[in-house]
Amino acid sequence: MKDIFKFIIALIICSTFSGSLFAAKLYHPDTGEKLSADQTFTYWALDEHSSIDPQIVEDVSGSDIIRDLFEGLLNQDADGVLVPGVAESFEANENKDVYTFHLRNNAKWSNGDPVTAHDFVYAWQRAVDPATASPYSWFMEIMSIKNGAEAISGDVLPSALGVKALDDLTFQVELTASLPYFAAMTTHATTFPTHKATIEKYGSEWTKPGNMVSNGAYVLTEHVINERLVRERNPMYWDNDNTILDKVVVLVIPDENQGLTRYLAGELDQGPVPAGQFKKLKAEYPDQATSFPRLCNYYYTFNLSDSGIAAFQDVRVRKAMSYAIDRNIITEDVLQGGQTPAYTFTPGSTAGFEVPRVAFAKMTQAERDSKAVELMEEAGYGNDNPLSFTMIYNTSESHKKIATVMAQMWKQKLGINATMENTEWKTFLDIRGKQDFEIARGAWCGDYNEASTFLDLLTSPSGYNDGKYSNAAVDQLMNEAKTSSDSSKLYTTVERILAAEMPVIPIYHYAGVFMLNPQLKGWPYDNVEQNWYSRNFYKVAK
Repeated sequence: MKDIFKFIIALIICSTFSGSLFAAKLYHPDTGEKLSADQTFTYWALDEHSSIDPQIVEDVSGSDIIRDLFEGLLNQDADGVLVPGVAESFEANENKDVYTFHLRNNAKWSNGDPVTAHDFVYAWQRAVDPATASPYSWFMEIMSIKNGAEAISGDVLPSALGVKALDDLTFQVELTASLPYFAAMTTHATTFPTHKATIEKYGSEWTKPGNMVSNGAYVLTEHVINERLVRERNPMYWDNDNTILDKVVVLVIPDENQGLTRYLAGELDQGPVPAGQFKKLKAEYPDQATSFPRLCNYYYTFNLSDSGIAAFQDVRVRKAMSYAIDRNIITEDVLQGGQTPAYTFTPGSTAGFEVPRVAFAKMTQAERDSKAVELMEEAGYGNDNPLSFTMIYNTSESHKKIATVMAQMWKQKLGINATMENTEWKTFLDIRGKQDFEIARGAWCGDYNEASTFLDLLTSPSGYNDGKYSNAAVDQLMNEAKTSSDSSKLYTTVERILAAEMPVIPIYHYAGVFMLNPQLKGWPYDNVEQNWYSRNFYKVAK
């Protein structure tokens, strides 16, 4: 009888416990919202990502995936404010040239190994190691890490990099100069830890499903190149109990209209808004079509290296081509999604940055057109001697529409013959990186919320200065800005130099324009960098 009583009590306890767990799955623990039974987030990507290796990735799509698979020292909240990641806290010395990060003791890799300061040392040294061939190694240089530039160039060993593990849970970084925004730079994928034993075991195959060991909220479970990538909950993640989404799927759909069709069919939770369709979609789906400022620019870059064409070495030609572009037509007639015309390289949404009124921004479009004709004539080009070149962009209907409009403007106003050429994403990156182009589409989303993330791009050492623009004054000003108490004046000067020399043609500054399933909650609209983490999302019941 006593045994039966114990059994009944046990059943009651188990039933109560199971009921509590079930309730936790049914309702959001903070908001009380009823949750969907299916916690799968499926979203669209135009192209296959460049990589899911933190030290190799070089595009937004890959970085979005990596923030789920790996976790760095710090994260961002919905407003873009720094919050703890693997590091629970950090401090800087008075000069802000030594930063010390204190790691949590419950962070684990997906195989159960503890995440330690040694993992960060390994990853950061790996990023600057020439053998890694990281396309983002230059980022470690602009972080001002001691011996960063020297390690990248091969003058010192990666082990000389100014990083060290004081113990398993204390990671210290020594800089060559004071850098107040250094901590913000650690949210970039290049700085995320990687698992040494896994990389040494599998080599270049370490990022495949079944091989990868990661420390983020999700693990890689499936990858079909140019089709789909799936990540699922990582039970070893230190905050797994507070993660709601079970699975995240990205589908590669290289056509915006097809992507929209599949979104409207319910196959996607997030989908594209093709150029020119935002107003219509906003009217039809007011709670799904969204637009908000983003920390990104859209531009075309001239190849100013020895492999470029002679005409682009003439500043008059570059300025004429920029002046002749009616940016309002592109933003208001072609895109129609809340994008803003760009006359500077740095977006106005950048923290602490006041957009300077550069000379050509003050002109009317008629005045810019007139000046463009004058400059081209001075350079020896016109209808009687037309300039011809090829402009390249990666495959996208939106990119094609913009390139078409630009080519038409140049033809009508300046007699230019521009041949358009589109290429697949990875091929495009390779062509642009090798300066195997004449003029190419470019876009840049800030790695952190400060003007230097844009303007450093056009300095001589930058690994993403694909046009190979070089100006000693710009280099000097950007170096000074890193330690200046008032860098804003220096940034204004740099922007005015860029407007005078026009190494790139700024076209517009981005808006976040997409369709979003109203069941998906937690999207960080106020984070202009759009560093989102799937572990912060959840889906409510219909």
